[in-house]
Amino acid sequence: MRFSTALRQPTRRRLERLGSVDIVVGIPCFNNDTTLAHVINTVEDGLSLHYRESRCVVFVADGGSVDDSREEGDELERSPWIERIINIYRGIPGKGSAVRAIFEGANLLGAKATLLFDSDLRSITTDWVKNMADAILSDGVDFVTPYYTRYKYDGTITNNIVYNLTRALYGYRVRQPIGGDFAFSLPLIKKYLIRDDWETDVARFGIDILLTTTAMVNKVKIAQANLGVKIHDVKDPAEALGPMFRQVVTTLFLLMEEYEEIWREVKKSRPVPCVGPELNIEPQAFEINVHKLIKDFKIGYSNWNEIWQKIINPQGWQTITELTAKSDTDFIFKTECWAKILYDVAAAFHHWKGNRKLLVSMMTPLYFARVASFLNQTKEMSNEEAETLVEEQAEIFEQKKDYLIQCWDEQTDIYENI
Repeated sequence: MRFSTALRQPTRRRLERLGSVDIVVGIPCFNNDTTLAHVINTVEDGLSLHYRESRCVVFVADGGSVDDSREEGDELERSPWIERIINIYRGIPGKGSAVRAIFEGANLLGAKATLLFDSDLRSITTDWVKNMADAILSDGVDFVTPYYTRYKYDGTITNNIVYNLTRALYGYRVRQPIGGDFAFSLPLIKKYLIRDDWETDVARFGIDILLTTTAMVNKVKIAQANLGVKIHDVKDPAEALGPMFRQVVTTLFLLMEEYEEIWREVKKSRPVPCVGPELNIEPQAFEINVHKLIKDFKIGYSNWNEIWQKIINPQGWQTITELTAKSDTDFIFKTECWAKILYDVAAAFHHWKGNRKLLVSMMTPLYFARVASFLNQTKEMSNEEAETLVEEQAEIFEQKKDYLIQCWDEQTDIYENI
């Protein structure tokens, strides 16, 4: 079933009665009754404090929560000058469908600025609202991404895959391309709404990389907002990131195909300005199960090694084979090798004739290996030292981009036989 809209008719009629507004703050939600009230209260306090003269709407797009999320949000004391709407969206369950509903609402209302905040945030402040909205309303920015102070092991998909690839492909040093909290101008909102892939992985965890990539390829004005520490429901990649990994990476690779003519011409990256005061707050540390990451990598090798060998370059394959014999403490997966392997997989996805989602699933143990190595490399580092390492990794991905293009263009029948 395809959904022509994510808005239910009662919600649409309510939005139409409101007329035009200045700011919409969207909050995608699913089973977040322990944190949603805090996010709504903070957002509405921020709007009251900084935009008292503006017409504002807080729009909660819920995925049919089976806890008390909607009730918790609805029963909060209301500000007389802020409209609050709590809506169950239509469409494939996932964050992307929630975002679609928020965008449709913002478009109907003609909102000058639309902000997006995750519903599991514990560290959001009223200044987050100001820093994001001011960039759109006062500075003429079209797309604002978050710039967090994160613990060195937070954001492993970003640190080891997404930041490296988006920077090398599209030439923008956006540090948190899938950070979850964004702001948009109305013209950019309209570009998202005309897309026809809202029933794909974009409807789920693929949405954040779609938002960032679309802004980059349309060459809109981009900024990063200093938001300080992000405290949210942390997930250990060894335990819980499988679906997110697959959906993010699949969407990223599909966008590479869609925008090939653009990224092939990008030769180097450039900085993206930060807005708002710099916030020097120490993030909270947490543990990741390195042993399980390495164990899952070795299980993946047992299951997929014959296919991996056909996809991965010979030097990379030798490294992978050697890693299977390494102990947990000696497990190091060099960045140069990881960059070429990730480019091998991207090119394989491009040429693949079979089940592409299966290909990405087969890649997951390689990602676990890279994360385990990153943990070993940085275990004695401060957050700042680990961040320097992340930047060095991204530079290596830029340097290896010609290798990606070579693999991408290679005419081979190897994938026909897998």
